[in-house]
Amino acid sequence: MRIAVVGPAHPYKGGSAQHTTALAHQLSAAGHDVWLESWRRQYPGFLYPGVLTVDEPEGDLFAPTGRSLDWYRPDGWWRTGRRLAAAGHEAVVIALFTPVQVPAYLALARAARAGGARVVALCHNVLPHERRRFDRPAMKAMLRAVDAVVVHAAAEAELAASLTSVQVEVAPLPLHLPGTETAGTPDPDGRLQRNRLLFFGMVRQYKGVDVLLRALAGTRAEVALTIAGEIWEGRAELLGLITELRLGNRVTVNDGYLPTAAIPGLFASADALVLPYRSGTASQNALIAFQFGLPVIATRAGAVAEAVEPGVSGLLCAPGDVADLTRAIDELYAPGVLAALQRGVRAPDTKLAWENYVAAIEHASSSGHSRIAVG
Repeated sequence: MRIAVVGPAHPYKGGSAQHTTALAHQLSAAGHDVWLESWRRQYPGFLYPGVLTVDEPEGDLFAPTGRSLDWYRPDGWWRTGRRLAAAGHEAVVIALFTPVQVPAYLALARAARAGGARVVALCHNVLPHERRRFDRPAMKAMLRAVDAVVVHAAAEAELAASLTSVQVEVAPLPLHLPGTETAGTPDPDGRLQRNRLLFFGMVRQYKGVDVLLRALAGTRAEVALTIAGEIWEGRAELLGLITELRLGNRVTVNDGYLPTAAIPGLFASADALVLPYRSGTASQNALIAFQFGLPVIATRAGAVAEAVEPGVSGLLCAPGDVADLTRAIDELYAPGVLAALQRGVRAPDTKLAWENYVAAIEHASSSGHSRIAVG
């Protein structure tokens, strides 16, 4: 099948570009004729407070790749969709991360369908965690303009089905951080107790870092925390909370984008990854932790906790609940618990996960299937 994948790629950084590029590689390896269509300029600067691009590629680039999309050139959105269809692509898979992208992708999707291509919306979030008035109508328009939708969790499938009548596929998100797919899991018997927890990723209100800080203040004084990632929202409030809670000597803040080469060392310095999310759809961070032999403390927020087997590979707690997160941290450091969880961690089967993911994309890219299918 000839498939065009539309989404960010290098020089754009982070999980979105990494996933889109990895998907193109995986579809190609499965025998499809794949074209990756990326952006020349993806967002106006005020919509993305972090660093948008990187100089060095974060993984193997995909060829062929085009970069014809500009956020301020609506004529190019339609033209790109028509060109992809005219080139004989039977399916156009659009990686959709935010409703801000809808105007461009809606025009592209309509043009591609008018040219005879089947269009699939690959939704990393059907609706944002922090919603604005236009988000729902925008996504409703987008999902009604495509032939099929792929999401990463059952709850997201139900949400998508409330917005559109087209086929919806569920495919769990595979590990796609470059360099981790074949990394060996460290021997848990060789790990030392570091008395350090890790929060990894963009710092945003829905991710609950403030809850984690308040929970840390209630735990034993020798337990420390590293916060590693770009602080998108509330930097002054976050630093103020650290001061207010007198955690200055227990919390290390690495504010900024972390190159992929630095990630193994970061995870090696911690006992566990903490995902204190107030809400969530899917995250590869738990899979990264497992790849490096770390257990995970996660909230029961959407699909965030689905990868964690309680008492085996990690611990779960209630979202937004400081006392329950404090309880989970205390349990982690109870005698014998951390070592037992480290022994219970298993590296994810990335190969199988990608095979299933590609199968879901293939399923969505062909017609005649049921409205909701779980991959």
